[in-house]
Amino acid sequence: MNYRSIEVTPLTPVIGGVISGVDLLKPLSPLQIEELRLAFADRQVIFFRDQPLDFESHKALARYFGEIYIAPTTVSWTVPGHPELTKIHADADSKYVAGEDWHSDMSCDPEPPLGSILYLYTVPESGGDTVFSSMYAAYHGLSERMKQFLDGLTATHDAGPGFGGIAPGGTPLPKTSHPVLRTHPVTGKKALFVNKGFTTQIDGLPKDESAALLGFLNQHIQRPEFQCRFRWYPHSIAFWDNRAVQHSAIWDYFPQTRSGYRVQVAGDRPY
Repeated sequence: MNYRSIEVTPLTPVIGGVISGVDLLKPLSPLQIEELRLAFADRQVIFFRDQPLDFESHKALARYFGEIYIAPTTVSWTVPGHPELTKIHADADSKYVAGEDWHSDMSCDPEPPLGSILYLYTVPESGGDTVFSSMYAAYHGLSERMKQFLDGLTATHDAGPGFGGIAPGGTPLPKTSHPVLRTHPVTGKKALFVNKGFTTQIDGLPKDESAALLGFLNQHIQRPEFQCRFRWYPHSIAFWDNRAVQHSAIWDYFPQTRSGYRVQVAGDRPY
């Protein structure tokens, strides 16, 4: 794909692209916005380096792609005065980190976010990478017989197992059924849409069959050929398409500090 206003360097042939030639602290031109949207759809997750975002420029980047989404489950971790921003932080006192299991952000919600934009300003000297896996590639990596079996099935996505023990009392814990295979609303491509973090049951199957099938699919999405791995440096950004990507934040840097903010873009109901 040829771009006129930005540069896109693929991270792997399958997924990921590093964007250069833009300054996110300044308003973007219509052409830059259009080409960022094209790159996002094509590469599924895009990355930026050396972009010291403030809160307003972070939110502005999200708004180029849609309305900002505030997940009900994460409201207690938002920034005072800036409810659009969620604090992402781990240090020597942390007992857990957000996003360690493979997952698609807030797939438990009726309309999960279109995408997430994570900006980190403090990163470990080593470790702390994030791994992303293409659910287009995961779908195409299934046998034709398995694709036929999964087509038309739905699965339950539940916030309870992940957030029930850490969210303050009274926090909504959504539970929603979504198609196991979803169609991307922009590209029209099929993507696998179950994940270890939120998916608890394949609807209509006995529990043992559901558990076995989810176990297979959760292992399947971790195949290295579907993935890219991003090394964080200070003032880096990762923006992933939640409709076609799963990710895992690797907690291999304890007791070092990793800190930043996340903004999410509103999505629609999977179909």
